[in-house]
Amino acid sequence: MTTGTLAPSPERTKTSGILLTIILVGQFLAILNVNIVNVAIPTIEGDIHSSGAGLQMIVAGYTIVYAVLLITGARVGDLFGYRNAFLTGLALFTVTTLGAGLAPSTGWLVVFRLAQGAGAALMMPQVLTLIQRNYHGAARGRALGLWSAVVSGGIVVGQALGGILLGLGLGWRVLFLIMVPIAAILLVAGLRVLPPDGGGGRTGLDPAGLITLSAAVLLFVVPLVLGRQLGWPLWGWISMGLSAVVFLAFVRVERWVSGRGGRPLVDASVLRAPGMKPGLGVLLFGPATWGAFLFTSALHLQGEVRLSPLESGLMMVPCAVAFAGVGLLWPKLPARLQRTLVPFGYVVAAPAYFGLGLVSGGGLPYATLSALIGAGLGVQIAVTNLATQAVADDFAADASGALLTVMQLGQVIGVATVGTLFMAQGQGATAIALAGLAALAGLSSLFLVRPKVG
Repeated sequence: MTTGTLAPSPERTKTSGILLTIILVGQFLAILNVNIVNVAIPTIEGDIHSSGAGLQMIVAGYTIVYAVLLITGARVGDLFGYRNAFLTGLALFTVTTLGAGLAPSTGWLVVFRLAQGAGAALMMPQVLTLIQRNYHGAARGRALGLWSAVVSGGIVVGQALGGILLGLGLGWRVLFLIMVPIAAILLVAGLRVLPPDGGGGRTGLDPAGLITLSAAVLLFVVPLVLGRQLGWPLWGWISMGLSAVVFLAFVRVERWVSGRGGRPLVDASVLRAPGMKPGLGVLLFGPATWGAFLFTSALHLQGEVRLSPLESGLMMVPCAVAFAGVGLLWPKLPARLQRTLVPFGYVVAAPAYFGLGLVSGGGLPYATLSALIGAGLGVQIAVTNLATQAVADDFAADASGALLTVMQLGQVIGVATVGTLFMAQGQGATAIALAGLAALAGLSSLFLVRPKVG
């Protein structure tokens, strides 16, 4: 009688590959939608005569709703099934993307952008949850590597593709409409292929937790997203202060729910899992540098260096390729190296960020440094793996929601703070700030990879 672990059957491998393709392409569309509209703002303003406030909400509304509803989206998947939540989010995203492409006015475009964010928030947490629950060992590492590659690629492709389509004279509406048939095909394929599941077996939405956490995130994100362009008004600072108060209220609410035997929005056992707390710290600072770098680079290359949107997007391709390459290579390394080399990634990224202030003219030196930055930040795939590997499958949705929310908040914080610094002080000061954030991510990663005692 043969013992040991059986190799997966070809049928199971094929099904797993199709499942991964569907959820990752869905994720790619949601990420693509963040940046593809940025390059079209002048065209939209001229076509439908949007005001400054309207343009801000066209760009920022998607991000605000997405950030606020991520935890809710994760919980919905836990309650009603990850397949059902992913496909419902994808269907909402498809319909609202079509609506955005056909929007007759600024008001309608803002409404559809907000609804797109809700669809993405329902869809995106299920991607990481389905990976955690359906892939283990080396297969999980490979799946997370592809997940990381899609995260980086979607952002850069959004800028480049937007520039290409506008350069062809196709107008801003095609930026949305081009995604509709892809999303529709994905939806049909998902209905046929994604296996049904019962979610995480939870009961109840924890409405008190949902309301307080959503309010805390909303109070924090809105002034960060809009504050820079509005000149950091007083209401923004008050809102961010209130967000801390409401977050403390959320913590007390969750303790109350647990004390009554209920299921809190984020189970405390998830945060107690080895690796989760330090992983959350790394995934706050690391994405903060990534989001700020892409944002300020676009402004710098298109402003001071006078590149076109397409040229600016292409300048970031080496960064995205390096990021994706490290993410795909990492799972093939010995397990010991996967852990111990994580801080080294930020050791590479920090001086590369600093060097941006010395090669502000763009060209090959800038592209080379961007590649080093992408390679250094590519270790974030290992961070995600280490943070979640001790989380039980039953709490995968809690971990997904927490990780994605922290990553999104990190990007928003990075764009707001470093973006403001860039506007005031230029590329040199920005490079120093980015290097500092990368160093903080590296210091946080030391707590993630340190040997366990006892």
